[in-house]
Amino acid sequence: MEIPQGFEAKGECPLGSKLVCKLQKSLYGLKQAYRQWNAKFTEILMQFGFLQSRSDYSLFTRTTADGSFVALLVYVDDILVASSSMQSENEVKQFLKSKFKLKDLGARKYFLGIEVARSEKGILLCQRKYALDLIEEHGLLGAKPTSTPIDYSHKLTIASDDDLLTDSSNYRQLIGKLLYLTFTGPDIMYGVQVLSQFMDRLGNVHLQVAYRILKYLKGSPGQGILLSSSSKLQLRAYCDSDWAGCPSTRKSVTSYAIFIGDSLISWKSKKQSVTAKSSTEAEYRAMSTTCCEIIWLLFLLKDFGVSHSDAVDRFCDNQSALSMCKNPVFHERTKHIEVDCHFIREKVLAGIVKPSYIRTDSQLADLFTKAIPIFAKQDEHFEHPCSS
Repeated sequence: MEIPQGFEAKGECPLGSKLVCKLQKSLYGLKQAYRQWNAKFTEILMQFGFLQSRSDYSLFTRTTADGSFVALLVYVDDILVASSSMQSENEVKQFLKSKFKLKDLGARKYFLGIEVARSEKGILLCQRKYALDLIEEHGLLGAKPTSTPIDYSHKLTIASDDDLLTDSSNYRQLIGKLLYLTFTGPDIMYGVQVLSQFMDRLGNVHLQVAYRILKYLKGSPGQGILLSSSSKLQLRAYCDSDWAGCPSTRKSVTSYAIFIGDSLISWKSKKQSVTAKSSTEAEYRAMSTTCCEIIWLLFLLKDFGVSHSDAVDRFCDNQSALSMCKNPVFHERTKHIEVDCHFIREKVLAGIVKPSYIRTDSQLADLFTKAIPIFAKQDEHFEHPCSS
């Protein structure tokens, strides 16, 4: 920062020209400006009667005297307001306009690259424009679409010295943008998870696989997630693992898919941080990760005023892992995963989750643990109304 023009020090200054400025308030562009803005915005909202969620600090909720509910979600300076009463929503907008300079964009149709389409069936979230822009950026608008995002028999490993890419920045930017597409595209979750493991040593083969995902997206760029208007407010979860799925490290892949009613709201595909000695151990660690997500979602539902008294059905296709969480006894082969054992058993005994068996061919989370040979993309529930 430079000293403002016309500023003169009074008296003798022992440090010569080494002067400092004392800021009375934060300036735009400084590192701490974003934090100061968030603190100021939070303070204003809480003065109006909003409560900040402890599960997600960007979420604020308020229940008025007449019983109407208002939810406010903030991302830096982009704000979403939803309410069961139009009057309560307008009151919030008028209050914010009295404190800040705002621009009301009306009903939300596009937010942070995510398109929102409403119908009688529910709310459809997709990233059609974002996907098409990404495909055009890499010159693949004229390419032939592929039926799957990643080859079923792939065995990707780190690149050899002869195949290393000289400039990896393009690949890293592409993977980052594909990761953002997984917010509404669970079908590419596994492929992007695999490719994100080769950021430090990547070759031309990894770039071609990334381009394959773009060609897959070209087939139906408007595919997304439907939040059904007729769904019951009951959680159910599917968890799975691919034991020793990584050919380089022999680490397993954890995956889960969590639904509220018929609507998919949370999913994940991630390589485990430790090496599992058996498929049962890999499944059990996947169950532990799923249980953590379930607890967080229950807290989030509570912030929205949704009571979830029933235990969450958690489906797993490994009988041994189900027996371990139901029977509170010591097992010689599980003493090295003691923390996960005690954590899951505690939630089962408390009635928060209910472990249930499901056949492998009905395991929905299997989509996130391995590549699949055929994936039907004609489901009308996931098709964007403008994609045809």
